[in-house]
Amino acid sequence: MVKCLAIADLFIDKQMMENGLADLKEKGIEVVVKEWQHDDLEALQKDNITLEKQGSEAVDLPDYLIEGIEEYDYLITQFAPVGKKVIDKAKNLKFVGVLRAGIENVNRQYAEEKGITVFNTPGRSETSVSEYAVGLMLSEIRNIARADRKLRNGEWEKSYPNGVLAPELKESVVGLVGYGAIGQKVANLVRPFGGKIIFFDDYFKGETEDTQVSLEELVTQADIISMHYRLTPETRNMLNKEHFRKMKTSAVVINSARSGLINEADLIEALQTKEITGAAVDVFEQEPLPADHPYLALENVTITPHIAGSTIGNFANSPKILANRLINEYL
Repeated sequence: MVKCLAIADLFIDKQMMENGLADLKEKGIEVVVKEWQHDDLEALQKDNITLEKQGSEAVDLPDYLIEGIEEYDYLITQFAPVGKKVIDKAKNLKFVGVLRAGIENVNRQYAEEKGITVFNTPGRSETSVSEYAVGLMLSEIRNIARADRKLRNGEWEKSYPNGVLAPELKESVVGLVGYGAIGQKVANLVRPFGGKIIFFDDYFKGETEDTQVSLEELVTQADIISMHYRLTPETRNMLNKEHFRKMKTSAVVINSARSGLINEADLIEALQTKEITGAAVDVFEQEPLPADHPYLALENVTITPHIAGSTIGNFANSPKILANRLINEYL
């Protein structure tokens, strides 16, 4: 019988995993679910961030998860690392499925050298992250979060970094840096507000009612710049001081994607000097955010603790999406 090992965690727990992989069981595949154990979500996130930044060999998979792994044909993981040690021991492994878009926690090159196919779960965060990105836009330009904070501190404040009269999404040019599944979903959510949508994406070749422009054109034209690109060595710091200098002084920058897409120090400087009006950021170079981080001293930035993708739908549906992909594309 074909066997599949699925590694659950604190975000996709054992029950979610078993429910989501039911279609594999119906195909006669034996599914065994083990759990990568952490004391709390922060401990899991720490390992995840280490893997994202340093790669699959940076964190060892515990022995209790590796035991008997040579029996399995398929391996499904979300955050658990699959490095050389795991691949060498998993003698019968044919597929590794990752329950998210990024596969930094898997040594893909080494796996494929061993004849193992590695595939991801594209589009799983499409709804959660796109909704959150639009929420950050509204919160930042309409001062929702900072007005709440002021009022809780006993301050009846109506004047903010973008003035007494806030801009409207309807009258804004929204520039999307990245026009993949999430970027296009953001466009679909923003379009009914009435704003003009422009986008930069080197890889998009299809038809759309939105306007494709160069990155230079986007940063000079947009009132709101929202990041939705994949982080690669080539796209790291793709938004930096050279771009902030070309932006409107009224511009705001939104990042619910990856911190490395924007040079964090350059963004902080642009906010401090009011080169741009504001930003809303859910991802950071150091997480959790240190107590002395410059963002905490700024009034013109909205910050949230890396929760854009944290929805029930995102995590609960991921095993089902991946199971269907495995069945439809590989089996």
